[in-house]
This record gives sequence, structure tokens and C-alpha cells, in this order.
Amino acid sequence: MNICSSPRSRWLPTLLLAACLGGAISTARAADPITDETPAQRDARMEWWRDARFGMFIHWGLYSIPAGVWQDKTGFGEWYLEETHMPVSEYEKYAQQFNPTNFDALAWVRAAKAAGMKYIVITSKHHDGFGLFPSDLTDWCITKTPFHRDPIKELADACKAEGIVFCFYHSIMDWHHPDWGQRRPWNDVAAKSGPPDMDRYVTYLKGQLKELLTRYGKVGLVWFDGQWESCWTRERGDDLYRYVRTLQPNIIVNNRVSKPSNTAGGGFAKYQKGMGDYGTPEQTIPPNGFGPGEDWESCMTMNDHWGYNKHDQNWKSTQTLVRNLIDCASKGGNYLLNVGPTAEGLIPAASLERLKGIGEWMDVNSAAIYATSASPFSRRLPWGRCTQKTANGVTTLYLHVFDWPADGKLLVPGLRSPVQKAYWFNGKSSRPVLATQSTAEGVLVSVPKTGANAISTTVALEIKGAPEVDKLPAVKATASNVWHHEDAEYGPASAFDGEPASRWATDDEVKQAWVAVDLQKPQTIRHVRILVPGEYAGRVQKFEFQYRDGGEWKNIFTGTTLSADFKRDFAPVTAQEFRLNVLDATVGPTISEIELN
Repeated sequence: MNICSSPRSRWLPTLLLAACLGGAISTARAADPITDETPAQRDARMEWWRDARFGMFIHWGLYSIPAGVWQDKTGFGEWYLEETHMPVSEYEKYAQQFNPTNFDALAWVRAAKAAGMKYIVITSKHHDGFGLFPSDLTDWCITKTPFHRDPIKELADACKAEGIVFCFYHSIMDWHHPDWGQRRPWNDVAAKSGPPDMDRYVTYLKGQLKELLTRYGKVGLVWFDGQWESCWTRERGDDLYRYVRTLQPNIIVNNRVSKPSNTAGGGFAKYQKGMGDYGTPEQTIPPNGFGPGEDWESCMTMNDHWGYNKHDQNWKSTQTLVRNLIDCASKGGNYLLNVGPTAEGLIPAASLERLKGIGEWMDVNSAAIYATSASPFSRRLPWGRCTQKTANGVTTLYLHVFDWPADGKLLVPGLRSPVQKAYWFNGKSSRPVLATQSTAEGVLVSVPKTGANAISTTVALEIKGAPEVDKLPAVKATASNVWHHEDAEYGPASAFDGEPASRWATDDEVKQAWVAVDLQKPQTIRHVRILVPGEYAGRVQKFEFQYRDGGEWKNIFTGTTLSADFKRDFAPVTAQEFRLNVLDATVGPTISEIELN
């Protein structure tokens, strides 16, 4: 049904629709999915998603037509309408140009499957309000285009055929609809209507969700977004969560359905009870995950945009993407990797190339990703990451080795459990057995001189029961200066947190500074690695690496320019405190990580 006689008449009269939806809402009150679900029921509902670990995000819509270009600027993506302030009446004209005749749902799904992805999340409606599916509630959807097909149905059918879980993204915010509470000044179409009415908008929102959740079969999850504006409240979010769960009780819903109290980590990072089912850090991987029992998923782009931008060629390498996947799994999270198809319906060649490379790695190593849980090690391992899986009383530790030991000796620091069996994934059908030895420092694994894959080679250790691992003492870090006194984000602890994405930073005018760590007890150190964010490499022109002996700092070695990845072996030093002392810098020193072992 397409009702177009007036701007307001584009949306079905809400009184009738509200009556249709009311019964579903009242039914939900009998069994509240937020408060009445037991931990066992929640675990059963979340199981497929936790096991999957890897999914594909797809941002596709009318914004793919301008491909990021507006006048003489080329930096736009899926926020095109908002960032250009284009009148909505002009933006609507893109609908007549949207005719992606090269769209092949089966090809998209097979590309995801070959990469090792287990679920797909497609934008059914982004913030511009345009629906990629035929809706009876508005003509601002796929029926307004010359493309006389239903991409959502085709994708749902292709996912079912290929054994991939079909999911969809749906924006709460709507820059096009006249009843969204924070109407934009450039929405000249809605300006012809009366004032916004959020209650009426919520009825429309629920109506479209009912279409999506009753016409396309089983849906794995709904990925909400756009809930941050003030017209959307926690109460509306909780009600929407309940409504979605009445339509498909076993569905999973992300936390952006509601309002977080903490917006760190891309805005919506950490799951909070009663606010969806899992956290959604964006374009970042939390340094240490969120701890046991916390479900989360990092969504990230391959380049710098979610929607298609033909000028954006800043592609992450296949190595970076695979290691991001490993990093997420090692911290107990999922990785949702985005592609932004063109207006013609094609996934960009650069994306397909990277998906193929990821798939080649997953063909060999997927057992070390799927259905795994977070690493038992409390600090980042010096050579990579670890995931684990337990079955029949045996725990398998999967060691993801990024930096392969040239001497053939892989030390797993702090592991005390006897190893029953060790083997490595050599890229072939066989998995050769490796020798291991328990030492004072941990388990030493004898490995070949060369790893199987420069991206990451997997070594597996089988042990009985839960792994026994030394709990490393918490370190205490101090520094002579912190950028703008922002200790929470740029303090000295960030240089010793095991996460290169965080950093210790100093004020720009600082030319001399130090950062020190107290290991809480004497430890023997023979190697240091200092990581500097690429854009800050070379700032440090002269430095000392030191240890404290009584009340005196003594040099272990001195150096000049700190590159992005500085490494140095030295004669063993046993001490409790170590320090990087910068004697000269062109601009305030910045260090992302100092690793001691």
C-alpha cells in the first residue's frame, strides 16, 4: 500500500496500527523477557551467537549512489543526508536512481560464508529512513525505486540456503519521518506536516519491525542504532525490546535499543542489564574485553566508511583484519566486519579480496575461533593471543602466534598445567605433534623455525581440566606528565595495559618525560618492546631504559630515535621497577605499549 496524497499520508494512520500492535504488547507483560528469563534460558538463546564469533555487517542504501561525493567534497558515507544538509526533497530523488541490477544475494552470502562468517546483518533502514524492503506503512522504501525486487527477502532466502544466520540492522532515529522528535531544519518534506509526535513515530517503528519479523522467517538478531538523541528514552527502549521479543522470543537484540549510562568505547560499548543483550564497541576492541559473562561485539569497517565511498582507499590489510578477529575472540567477543556495496549492487573488489584472504586463514584455523572463550591469561602474551575451548574434561588452549620465535622456542609464560598433547596447524591436513617442557617461567614449546602463516600460526595445547595460570600481580605505573591531566585515557597505566590501542601521552610542549612501572615484586627481565603509534614515531630523539636499584635509577641501555616498534634484548636484570626516561623529544612523547619479558 502506497498512500501518497500528502506528506503525512505517507504513513498509515496510527490509530488503527496501534490497535493491531497493542495486543502483542499486553501479551509481553505476562512474561517479561528482561526480568523473567533465567540464566540458563539466556545462555540457550545466546549460544549460536557466542559460538559464531564472526559476522558480516552490510551498510547499503541510497547513500551508495553519490558514493561519498557532495559538490567538491568526497568524505561522506551513510550519514550523507545529515552531513551535507541536503534538503530531504532533493535526497528523495536518489530513490529513482537506485536500480542495483547486479545485486546477487547468493553471491554476497557465499562471500561471507567463504570468509568464515556465520551471520549477516543488513541495514533494513538506516538513519535516512529509507527501507530496503517493501513496507505497507510508507512509500519511502524499495517500492519507490525502479528496482522491482526485495533485497531483504533475497538475502534472507540466500542465508537460509547457505546455513548463515540472517539478521538485520534497523535505525531508531529517522531523519525523514515527520514524527521523529528531533526534526532536522533541512527536512523540507516533514516541514509541511504538523509538529513531531514521538508516540505516533513509535507506532510506525513497531509496525515496520513487525513487517520485518513476520515476513522473512526466523531472524537471528536485531541490531538497533540511532538511539542517542534525547527524544528516545530508556523507557521507550525497554518497551521496544519487549515488543521485539514478543514477535520472535528467541531473537537477540543489541544494547543500542536503549540508553547507556556510560558511552565509552565508541558510544555503546558495554552491555548493561536490562538494555538489550550485548555491548557494541564501535571501531575499537576493548583492551581487556569486559570480563567473564559479558557479551560484546566489535563492529568495524575495512576502510574508513560504513557506506560505499568510491574515494576511500584506506583499506586495512588482511593481516590486520584477521588479527582483529583473533583479538576479539581472545577477549570473549565477536567481530562484525563491514562491507559497503555499490549502487550497482556489488561488494567492492578490495573487500572481496580481503574476505578471500580471511577465508584462507579460517580454512585452516577456524577451530581456534568458533565456540571459543576468552584467554585465561591475565596479561597480553608477548607473541600474540590465546583462545580456549573445553570438551569432555579437556581444555584446548589455542595459541595464536603473531611473532613466530626464530629460535624455535615458544614460551607460554605462567602456564602451570601439565600439557597432555601439543600440536600446530601447519596449513596441511596433518597437525604435527610438538614437544613441551615445564619450566620455572611457564611451558616451553619446541616449534619449527618458521611458522605456517605470517598473519598468525596456531599452536594447540591440550590440558586436563581448567588451565592453571599464574595470576600476574597488578602493576603500578607513574609518569612525570600526562596530556591535559587526562589520566583515565592517557595516563601511564595505558603504557602497560597489554593493549597497543591505548597510549600514554604527554603535553605537546614537553621535551623530557619519564614513565615507570612497579611490578610489585622483583622480576627478571631480559627483553623490552616499545610500541609507538605510527603518527608519533620519531618524536623521541634520545632516551634511557632503566631499572631502580635502591634509591637510584641505573641504565640498562640508551638509545636515540624510537621507531614505531622498538625491540631490544639485554643481559637479564632482576628488579621491581623499570623506567623509560626520555631525554629529548621534538614534541610531547607518546607511547602505546611497553612490554617487558
